[in-house]
Amino acid sequence: MKKIILLLSIVLVATSCSQYQKVLKSDDTGLKYSTAEELYNEAKAGEGNTSRKFKKALRIFEQIVPEYRGKPQAQKLMFMYADTYYELGDHYLAGYQFERFVETYPQSEKLEEAAFKGAKSYYFLSPRYDLDQTETHKAIEKLQAFINRFPESEKLEEANELVTELRVKLEKKSYEIAKQYHHTRNYKAAITALNNFILEYPGSPFREQAYYYKFDSAYQYAINSYAYAMPERLKEARKYYQDYLRYYPEGKFVSEAEAAFTDITEKEQNL
Repeated sequence: MKKIILLLSIVLVATSCSQYQKVLKSDDTGLKYSTAEELYNEAKAGEGNTSRKFKKALRIFEQIVPEYRGKPQAQKLMFMYADTYYELGDHYLAGYQFERFVETYPQSEKLEEAAFKGAKSYYFLSPRYDLDQTETHKAIEKLQAFINRFPESEKLEEANELVTELRVKLEKKSYEIAKQYHHTRNYKAAITALNNFILEYPGSPFREQAYYYKFDSAYQYAINSYAYAMPERLKEARKYYQDYLRYYPEGKFVSEAEAAFTDITEKEQNL
């Protein structure tokens, strides 16, 4: 019995593949449209091997899209085409195709969904924080445009969360660059960079670290100075210590900051 079922399955798969190949080679664009739509709908419904069905649908969509430009079916076809790229994880082409859809069909009932998926495609293209962030800036721009255009959307909360995540990524990159000056002992540059970071990102989750490393940079800069420059630089370090304690009296760097401040006080007394 199991062998019979297996043989029937093989026959069905072979027949299905044979029919699909016939559709691909056919000149009947209507047949191709209906076949691709059926594969797309089955994949969206989670029937069978969804990835395989999306790929098969995409092959047909790529053949017939030029044939349907300007025709009544074009709007639906173009949405399915863009969405198939999205479902397959080709976010570059998905973003491009959804943008074309939004521009071409501004009255479509699928406009909001297309705008959101197009913007989210750019979110997926954003790289890790230590790489070039051009795509991250673009993703924020696209998501913000969606938020502004659809302020009542059910996707508004998700869109805002994605924007926040991307902005934190930009903040992390800026913070890590500033912190790197500290770690490479370029303390003067670190003070400037960290101060700029604090001013530019007042609500950043890296704000406490920035305040601490600004203080520690000033401290290290002072104690490694020539004697004639040390008093003024110790005074500046003291000020940054007070800034850190004002905002973070129970911060995670308090013990390190207090130890350094004790050393500052002793050095000032011995000058």
